[in-house]
Amino acid sequence: MQTTFAEQLAGLDLSGFTIGPPPVTQTDFPCPEAVAQTLEGVWSDLFAMFSDTALEADAEDLGWGLVNLFHRAAERKSTALDRATDEVRALVASNDGSEISTHELETQIERAQCAEASMLALEEMREFAAALYMNEFGSSWKPVSSSRLNHGAMLTSAVVQGRDFLRARSASKKRAAMPEGTPVIFAGGRSRFPTDDEAKSFATNVWATLDKVHGTVPDMVLVHGGDTKGVDRLAASWAERRGIAQLTFALDRRLGARAGFKRNEQMLSLDPRYVVAFPGNGVLERLVIDAKAARVTVVDRRGPLGTSPKAKTPTSGQ
Repeated sequence: MQTTFAEQLAGLDLSGFTIGPPPVTQTDFPCPEAVAQTLEGVWSDLFAMFSDTALEADAEDLGWGLVNLFHRAAERKSTALDRATDEVRALVASNDGSEISTHELETQIERAQCAEASMLALEEMREFAAALYMNEFGSSWKPVSSSRLNHGAMLTSAVVQGRDFLRARSASKKRAAMPEGTPVIFAGGRSRFPTDDEAKSFATNVWATLDKVHGTVPDMVLVHGGDTKGVDRLAASWAERRGIAQLTFALDRRLGARAGFKRNEQMLSLDPRYVVAFPGNGVLERLVIDAKAARVTVVDRRGPLGTSPKAKTPTSGQ
């Protein structure tokens, strides 16, 4: 779990140096009520303008970009925090007790505190905008190539990229890129349905299955491929609504045909409690086979419309 800058400082030997209060406080940032009112107003007016016009088909892309503005700003503050924190560690290690060294340390600590406070404020704005996106388009917002960490909320609705997780885990760092909980793998492909009713039935079965698994694994972390056009999108939206942390393993296209199998290996290396399988391709079939070989329980929903293939389908006349 992400540790605050203050907690990181507590783990350092500061040799009697005391940390003063942060130079900025919560009152120095827009209050949540003002953020909610402003973003709701902007969002409502913006998409009302696109309604029934030629740009209506592009509304979702524009909504994604609006949320991404806050995400990128928060990322920049996170980078500044990391740099300032590294500088603090270096100054602590080389501190000779002089007035100049102490002043440099105080300056870097204040810089890190300001960056952290700004990052948290921007992440809060992004999360509110992401909720508006979810309500408008019915799907979870996720960044293209980075993790959606939520430091202030301690992983609620976080979307963590698999590569960030594996890098943090290999470095033995307890950070926001390491969700605490029980992994549950969700897998499925892209499906087309002849009618809207069948599509809705499939989506209902996805959510009902995940609700049932969540009832068994209250601390679950949903692990999936992050496909924004397949069944992963339904699972991500479910996790968003339920406040479940997500760990996404995107395909490494550099691996070519082996990319899907490599992703299977990475996900199964997490020692998941369950693998929830919906209809998919041969790579998914291999995931199910490997999961069973590893004695991982498979919740098999590869039957018609996301039902269990063992369920008997009534025939006419019965």
